[in-house]
Amino acid sequence: MNATGKTFAEKALARAAGLPAVTPGQIVDARPDWALSHDNSAAILHTFRQLGIDRVWDADRVAITLDHAAPAPTTKHAANHAEVRRFVAEQGIHHFFEVGRGVCHQVLSEEALVLPGQTILGADSHTPHFGWLGAFGAGVGRSEMAAIWATGELWLRVPESIHVQLDGCLNDWTTAKDLALHIIGQLGADGGLYASLELSGPAVTRMSLESRMVLPNMMAECGVKNAYLPPDDAVFDWLAERRWRRSDAADPVRMAEVRQAVQACALYPDADATYQARFTFDASHAEPLVACPHTVDRVTPVSSLGHVPIDQAFIGACTNGRLEDLAAAARVVAGLRVAPGTRLLVVPASSEVYRAALRAGHVETLLDAGAVIGPPGCGPCMGNHLGILAPGEVCISSANRNFRGRMGTADSEIYLASPAVVAASAIAGRIVHPALITTRRRTAQ
Repeated sequence: MNATGKTFAEKALARAAGLPAVTPGQIVDARPDWALSHDNSAAILHTFRQLGIDRVWDADRVAITLDHAAPAPTTKHAANHAEVRRFVAEQGIHHFFEVGRGVCHQVLSEEALVLPGQTILGADSHTPHFGWLGAFGAGVGRSEMAAIWATGELWLRVPESIHVQLDGCLNDWTTAKDLALHIIGQLGADGGLYASLELSGPAVTRMSLESRMVLPNMMAECGVKNAYLPPDDAVFDWLAERRWRRSDAADPVRMAEVRQAVQACALYPDADATYQARFTFDASHAEPLVACPHTVDRVTPVSSLGHVPIDQAFIGACTNGRLEDLAAAARVVAGLRVAPGTRLLVVPASSEVYRAALRAGHVETLLDAGAVIGPPGCGPCMGNHLGILAPGEVCISSANRNFRGRMGTADSEIYLASPAVVAASAIAGRIVHPALITTRRRTAQ
């Protein structure tokens, strides 16, 4: 075995495989702490049945959401949902989240199911999302998920690791989404192919927890196997408080025990770990960006984009459908109206986010501006429904993908940006910097 220190991925997969140590390139039989799937559970179920297995390996470690085509837009989708519900009841799967609860990655985070240092394998390519908790999250195929349901194991190759140091702090109107786009623009859409991407530094620790969620989620767009942020007290407190609230004995002593248990799970890379590559970026130099059609690494500053009219603006998805995202959008559009010929769609990432946005008044502000609010879930991100584009239309989206046909129509264009840029563009009817809209409002007043 390699005598040098270990990266996070090496430690996490050694733990998942029950081995003292592993090295990059090694094949291990990993036993995940969680197996995640969503609407595609119906397709996974068909493969699972073909294996001749009657019961999932551990019903308490399987989590299923209905979020990608929810509520069901077609009879076929409705039939799939019905099949999933029957399977959940048959297997006694407790962690099942119905239509309207929200996007799988957001929901499992809110439920505080995944802990630092744990391994979660999901039949969704954005499962690296759980790296914000300091967990090893990786996407797998449907047949692989069927194998996990059957055996509780899956072989994985231990990835090489890349370290990204994030210095400085984000400026006004510059968000974690902009920083993520900058990183992807520099590394390329395949710059992290099957790598474990570790992100750390002052810029990370200064971010809100909601902003931190954006980074590992977006890193899936440069091909990583997983992405990781070192968990700190803010993460431990957030998880412990949520787990404590659900416990039967919600007392201060129990709270301390819960937090201690959460923190004890955490894994950190060694100081002398070996990395395939190292990069450093200064968040202070970042500015609002857009990813232009049809690749996420085709990044340019909003300020130098030129005149790009839009037909639709979308705020939501597992990347940017959280409370601070809706708050940023409401801040931009307050007292203004969406431009004629432009529609603004807002889909909260979860029912929890939706309720919080209602209490804060953000939903009313967005509605007053002419926005359409959709049910919590993936919304139009997947191209199933709730905002499919017409041929020739242009959309600016806070989601994570802009390849041709992503939002249901091959002959359309998708730009990616932060919620603030998306909201500002909806008001202007073209892609603009949010400062342009707020300056216009102050001038009008």
